[in-house]
Amino acid sequence: MYQPSHFVETRPEVLHTLVRSHPLAALVTLSAQGLDANHIPLLLRTHASGRTTLVGHVARANPVWKDTDLAVPVLAIFQGPQHYISPGWYATKAEHGKVVPTWNYAVVHAKGLLTVHDDPVWVRSQMQQLTTQQEAPMPQPWAIDDAPRDYTDKMVSAVVGLEIVVDEWAGKWKVSQNQPAANQRSLRHALAQQPTDAARHMAAWVPQPEADPGTRPPTA
Repeated sequence: MYQPSHFVETRPEVLHTLVRSHPLAALVTLSAQGLDANHIPLLLRTHASGRTTLVGHVARANPVWKDTDLAVPVLAIFQGPQHYISPGWYATKAEHGKVVPTWNYAVVHAKGLLTVHDDPVWVRSQMQQLTTQQEAPMPQPWAIDDAPRDYTDKMVSAVVGLEIVVDEWAGKWKVSQNQPAANQRSLRHALAQQPTDAARHMAAWVPQPEADPGTRPPTA
């Protein structure tokens, strides 16, 4: 990933927060047929040793768990907030007109070796953890044990577990850090006025000129 220095994000807690709030990853793998990409929710696990892993599952019918070259690292890409940026939203457009369109976004890349777990106990544990994470905001959280055991056993048997031991993290927060303060202010205002949640979400990610210029939004 191309990484201009002013867009680099390395803080583990920030990267992990985005992964937890946007867990649907594009998992890029290599097989004898070439590159493949699957879209899989992945749960982040942090261990006392400092090691981090990503765990998930795929349908048994999905060939990724059989075809992937396990000797080659895989890449999981997590997409955070993103939005088109119009030149008309920059204050400096009226001053000199030297502005062009761009796109703001935040992404996290995680790379490491893949392990396959064809083990119903492991898969059920992963499912329970991911479900607990995603159900936490619900007024009445659903749990796997709410469904009949024979039914969930059948569901578990139809999938295979995946685990990535992450040895390389990369974060890119391209949220107008390179713009002058006047443009950051006008951009935040313009995005906040747009009729979509995505635009208003991005408005909160553009740096506030009054704040420490080294800070970036810690949550997604």
